[in-house]
Amino acid sequence: MLGKSFCMMKRMPPNAKLSRKAAALLRVVIEVAFIIFLFYANLLMGEFTASNRQGKTLLIALKNIVTTTNFSIAIVCALIGFVVVEYLRKNL
Repeated sequence: MLGKSFCMMKRMPPNAKLSRKAAALLRVVIEVAFIIFLFYANLLMGEFTASNRQGKTLLIALKNIVTTTNFSIAIVCALIGFVVVEYLRKNL
């Protein structure tokens, strides 16, 4: 009987919340992804306003802004932004 109750204690209920580490990691991923989204949205708006030529499509604009250089800049800026926001959140 002791073995059965020990097994039941280890099993998590189906609606159990994420562990603290998993929740923190998920929060980091969501916040960094949101900063990257804002970065690319800004690039896309700049791409359309910088060249006002006729026939510019969304596909052409995306092809111009989705590069490895822009992605690496987005990742670095997103991580710096996350660190700054967390610092401000904890100290204010």
